[in-house]
Amino acid sequence: MANASTMRKGAGILVLAAALTLTGCGTPAGDGGGETASAATATSLADIGTMDDLIAAAKAEGKLNIIACPRTWANYGAVIDTFKSKYGIEVDEQNPDGSSAEEIQAVETNAGLDTAPDVLDLGLAVAASNTALFAPYKVQTWDDIPAADKEASGLHVSDYGGYMALGFDSSKLPEPTAITDLLKAEYKGSVAINGDPTQAGSALNAVGLATVQNGGTLDDFTQGIDFFSELNKAGNFLKIDPTDATIASGETPMVFDWDYLSASQGTAVPGWKVILFPGKGVTSYYQQAINKQAPHPAAARLWEEFLYSDEGQNIWLQGGARPVRMQAMTDAGTIDAASASKLPVVPSEPLTLNTEQSNAAGTLLGEKWAAAIS
Repeated sequence: MANASTMRKGAGILVLAAALTLTGCGTPAGDGGGETASAATATSLADIGTMDDLIAAAKAEGKLNIIACPRTWANYGAVIDTFKSKYGIEVDEQNPDGSSAEEIQAVETNAGLDTAPDVLDLGLAVAASNTALFAPYKVQTWDDIPAADKEASGLHVSDYGGYMALGFDSSKLPEPTAITDLLKAEYKGSVAINGDPTQAGSALNAVGLATVQNGGTLDDFTQGIDFFSELNKAGNFLKIDPTDATIASGETPMVFDWDYLSASQGTAVPGWKVILFPGKGVTSYYQQAINKQAPHPAAARLWEEFLYSDEGQNIWLQGGARPVRMQAMTDAGTIDAASASKLPVVPSEPLTLNTEQSNAAGTLLGEKWAAAIS
């Protein structure tokens, strides 16, 4: 199993988001009979019947194909194992370290086959650019999901996310109070980002954080690129792709990454600490979508119902990620309060890249990043 920090759930969103606007073809690869046919066109549980009806249809299919869901990412291992145990349905975990772009490619390549992904976990830019491939579906807890976090018909919906954070070994490095502190001599050869921002969504958002922390906006990443250029000139920027191993060994003692991934990455380092800078912060949710040609359409919809249930949402939270229904569950008293209390304090002004901003950032980074850190 690969390390959490080597995984690129947002990889490829910059170059391929626009290019991968695909149109699905063919018919579902399921058996086409009765409950499966009904599930394939269901836009909500009401179209199928009751939860018992959906569970029975999913068990009759007997399998669910998921893709790009690494077990060490946001507690996915517990999500998968709980679903299997709860419903007795086999889960085929395809290409766990794959990118969002590779998920879309798998849908196209395997169209009409039993091996096609049933469900997808995608970065927003890729999800928004490929809605022709998805089946609309509204889970029972639909009303708990903020309008800004869901496509209106349910083609793709935010599920879990977090904030761009800085993780560091506090036994070796002082805690910075502002991002500009990282330019100081005590951080020589210490600061890394999770991936290449021209390829990985997490790294792109790290540059986005540097942008807004240095007075810029998400419409123009110039300030963030300039900051990392200064960091590089100061000798503080590490051109090393961090992994759990490099963090454990001290090779990358300070890393920009999502807060839930950073917390997981640093478990082998007793002094590892995760902080969010005050003021403006960058947040992002990953999107769930159902393949409109899902070979197991009932299991796909049962998976979504599970993910957005109190149980599923609390499993994300137990992995350090913030479930999209967190506020509604807090209000209802169904949130895992102990896990919620462990989350870092959020910035006062959270910001989220939209598709247009992400595409513009990708273009700018493609033009300027390599020279900035050379």
